[in-house]
Amino acid sequence: MQQTQTVIPYSRFTDFDIELFKSGKHFRLYEKLGSHTMEVKGVAGTYFAVWAPTAKSVSLSGNFNGWNRESHPLNPRWDGSGIWEGFVANIGHGEVYKYRVIAANGHELDKGDPFARYWEHPPATASIVWNPDYEWKDKAWLDRRKKLAGEEQPFSVYEVHLASWKRKTDDGNRSLSYVEMADELVGYVSDMGFTHIELMPVMEHPYDPSWGYQITGYFAPTTRFGPPEEFKYLVDAFHQAGIGVLLDWVPSHFPADMHGLALFDGTYLYDHADPRKGFHPDWKSCIFNYGRNEVRSFLISNAIFWLDQYHIDGLRVDAVASMLYLDYSRKDGEWIPNINGGNENLEAISFLKEFNETVYKEFPDTVTIAEESTAWYGVSRPTFVGGLGFGQKWMMGWMHDNLEYFKKDPIHRNHHQDSITFSLVYAFTENFMLPLSHDEVVHGKGSLLSRMPGDEWQRFANLRLLFGFMYMHPGTQLMFMGCEFGQTGEWNFKEQLDWWLLQHDFHENTRQWVKRLNNYYKDQPALYQNAFSGEGFQWIDYNDKEKSIIVFLRKGKDQTKPILVVCNFTPIVHEDYKIGVPLAGKWKEVLNSDDARFSGSGVANQMLKTKSDPWHGQKQSVRLRVAPLSLMVFEPA
Repeated sequence: MQQTQTVIPYSRFTDFDIELFKSGKHFRLYEKLGSHTMEVKGVAGTYFAVWAPTAKSVSLSGNFNGWNRESHPLNPRWDGSGIWEGFVANIGHGEVYKYRVIAANGHELDKGDPFARYWEHPPATASIVWNPDYEWKDKAWLDRRKKLAGEEQPFSVYEVHLASWKRKTDDGNRSLSYVEMADELVGYVSDMGFTHIELMPVMEHPYDPSWGYQITGYFAPTTRFGPPEEFKYLVDAFHQAGIGVLLDWVPSHFPADMHGLALFDGTYLYDHADPRKGFHPDWKSCIFNYGRNEVRSFLISNAIFWLDQYHIDGLRVDAVASMLYLDYSRKDGEWIPNINGGNENLEAISFLKEFNETVYKEFPDTVTIAEESTAWYGVSRPTFVGGLGFGQKWMMGWMHDNLEYFKKDPIHRNHHQDSITFSLVYAFTENFMLPLSHDEVVHGKGSLLSRMPGDEWQRFANLRLLFGFMYMHPGTQLMFMGCEFGQTGEWNFKEQLDWWLLQHDFHENTRQWVKRLNNYYKDQPALYQNAFSGEGFQWIDYNDKEKSIIVFLRKGKDQTKPILVVCNFTPIVHEDYKIGVPLAGKWKEVLNSDDARFSGSGVANQMLKTKSDPWHGQKQSVRLRVAPLSLMVFEPA
């Protein structure tokens, strides 16, 4: 006897708080909306719920009914929420489906489920009923994360595009699966000494060249690399290896693909009808309506979902500047001023504050990071003092100034020393992360190595110096995959990194230098304590423009144990160079990018002994050999 698959009028959530939803304060909508397998009166099936407030009707179609768009209508909830719901008997895990929405104007729309936990592999666009069955093994990590919440800890990030980090070239050039990444990527990141990995968007998206930033499935890891439980397995593997996982999160825009959020019930439900507020000219995509309470609930619920269901340790929020300014990337007449006549997007500002407040209330041991490229006040300051409430902010000024500086021939750098020191003027106005991200190795910019001047030796010496300066600079660090070994070509999302380069000493030794930097950084409290405070930094000398040398101290909570950092931005060796130091005694060289192990020239120092010869405002001084194009670090012996 064939089982029937009928829609049973059923409200799974009699406790659904409609006022919480309508006021934009319901932050776990994923527990209510979407598809959920369950039993009703002893009958197994799936409950469906979708928000489509202006629709004339909503029905289900899928493999279970031969994609009949009329046989399984959903019912509108009685509470005026605009939610349609129903229970379908005898279908469950793995069932493929879509919503057929009849708009008020009669137009028929086939929509994926905004809350779907799994989707078909693109270019297919249907949603899949899915209950990821996974037993987590990362309790030790989560307990440690909770215990150390609020404490200053090392934070060095490896940014990865999962589809192109490494591929199976002997198997059709396919990307690694989540499970294969757990075997290879986790071990690599652990060996390199990074404390965190940041994944470019893993949420489902239809278009590969968007790199994941044009999302249609906000609650589903992409099926490109495996099912959701295998992505959990990958996150779990990172945690068991002692590595935090950050996700790129994109609340700034969504694509206009008709199976997604665009015109979901026949109206501009998630965005604005007026293109001056609802259309993004840069990405040709839709901009969320941050003033609509139900949309705020959708977005904040999505952020909480990844922290809750996937144990994610933090969210890097993409394109925050595009959210803050109504005139972002627009000409006069292409934007609408706010109620005060200004260009600030007051609704987006309010949303970002509430997002951060909610995340830190629900998961105080996680972190939010803003990619924000302007001088907006207080991006990483608490909301109660007028800030946006992020934990960290990308230091785009440092990135831009440093890459411009390093492009210059060293013979001209003496005229541009202010470029390399300017970041310290504002370094403590925010909790800054120094990013060398994917954005710096695409769109004709070339690789980082390709921008370094000079012959091969000098290019690699410059690259090691850039990396060393980043790790010694106050703040946290982020490095895009491939940069750590001097990728020669521009990043191509269709191909794996040029791993074959590691057979050459310059590349392998650059990788070893980054590994050494990570391990030294994690072992040295002077580098991660006071990372966002002026108490952690002191200039010794930034005025030697003629030689392009700068000298500074980094300090942790124990101010009696500083480290001394010397940077030489030219290929000239300086013998008997005098530097003032704060402590008498001996200073030991502990880090040197010119070490022969890293393909340097081997100019180094034995133990330095201080003299009571005041210099640079210090009572003591030392004399040392300054290596060419180098970063050198000294500790009191």
